Order: sequence, then C-alpha cells, then structure tokens
Amino acid sequence: MVFLNDDVTPMQFVVHVLQEYLDLGYDDALKLMLRVHHEGRAVCGSFERDEAETRLAAIRALAHGHNHPLQCILEEAR
Repeated sequence: MVFLNDDVTPMQFVVHVLQEYLDLGYDDALKLMLRVHHEGRAVCGSFERDEAETRLAAIRALAHGHNHPLQCILEEAR
C-alpha cells in the first residue's frame, strides 16, 4: 500500500489513518507521514491482496467522509 502526498490533507489526519488502519504507533506514523510529505510517496504497508483492498476502501471512505483528497494506492510487491 502506497500513500501519495497531496499537500491538502492535514498531516495529523494522515498520522491518524496510519495509526488506525495500518496499526502503527504514533512515532512510526509521524515518521512515515513526513516521509510521504517530503518524498511525495511512501510504501506504508504490505498485506495480502484481500486485506489490502479492504483497508484501502476503509481509508478512502474515511478520507472522503472528511473531504480530504488523501491518495492511497495498491502496488504489487517486488
């Protein structure tokens, strides 16, 4: 699962998503959010396809519900 920087979604919202949907602690979520912000994208989790699709749908629904354009995509593991 890859998060993409959008310069609109609040950073604290991204940290919250990383904590709640990818099971990261606050410090790890903050570091990962900053990596997405500075590098434009970052791999934020690796899951079996069904699990990844379920988490992705939940993240997108939450972001949409808060009117945030948070972008998260799935890419095949290499």
